[in-house]
Amino acid sequence: MFMSTFSKRVTGEQGEAAAARFLHTAGYKILARNYCTRDGEIDIIARHEDTLVFVEVKSTRTNTFGDPHTWVDERKQRRLGCAAEKYLLDNAIENVDCRFDVITVDFSRRPPHIEHTQDAFWLEE
Repeated sequence: MFMSTFSKRVTGEQGEAAAARFLHTAGYKILARNYCTRDGEIDIIARHEDTLVFVEVKSTRTNTFGDPHTWVDERKQRRLGCAAEKYLLDNAIENVDCRFDVITVDFSRRPPHIEHTQDAFWLEE
């Protein structure tokens, strides 16, 4: 069964909201959501202690398409890196530790299962 574009968008929005609540509860300060550039979008930008965290959220209502972590391929990682660089430039942020996390939200389970992978990937400089 294929989800409509509307259903995918709603699932994505619900997943991002759940991920933001999860991070907030874990002590993260949410700085931005859905930060868009021409190169890409960052779902959540947060600060955790002294680290700036760029978060990609992947949500699913079915396990048909495999592990959502695998959906953040090398191309997506590069796009996230470009968007993160733009965020740093736009906000005159320098000399701060940064990392890229992936949060998956599985709505096929009750309650929804949230998995947070810190330092999910590294980018070449």
